[in-house]
Amino acid sequence: MQIIGMLDSPYVRRVAIAATIMGLPFEHRSISILRQIDRFRPISPLLKVPVLVCDDGEVLNDSGLILDYLTTLAPDKTLLPQDPLQRRRVWQLMGIALIACEKTVQHLYETQLRPADKQYEGWLARVRGQLAEAWGLLEPAAAQASPWLLGDRLTLADITLAVAWGFNQYAQPGLSDAARYPALSAFSARAEALPEFLAHPVDKQ
Repeated sequence: MQIIGMLDSPYVRRVAIAATIMGLPFEHRSISILRQIDRFRPISPLLKVPVLVCDDGEVLNDSGLILDYLTTLAPDKTLLPQDPLQRRRVWQLMGIALIACEKTVQHLYETQLRPADKQYEGWLARVRGQLAEAWGLLEPAAAQASPWLLGDRLTLADITLAVAWGFNQYAQPGLSDAARYPALSAFSARAEALPEFLAHPVDKQ
């Protein structure tokens, strides 16, 4: 099994970390969809990361779908609670964290890939507002974590939130002031100290 994509992507990184926590062996192939497009296209012409190449050669796209499939491979080590209300809470928090990821990516693309004279400040202001709302919803959840969002047990929501905050801070420094979100900063630092996170550091090449 192979996970394709660079670890500067929060979507690739959350899959790699989750697979490691679940004890699923895989090969990570760090291929850039921007700088190594000729290598990436034969694997997946959709040019979207992460890509999971299964043992039988089948290819899966989208981090959420990949994580759902990985759960079927390690049902006894699932990162989703069985209790319906707890599972709903995981989906709720993970959804907000993924929106924060999305808005960070949108701001990154608009400010770094689009020429300055073509950037639309109205759109950027909307994105920044959505991002602030997401962090505002997640900050109290992180403040109540003990040590994780649902207590002692790490879930996909914890992985996604920690990776999303870290991505925001290194990919768009200054976009979200860490001083305004001390609980998120502390939560992410606690997660980043785990061996499974340390095994998959951000690839900033």
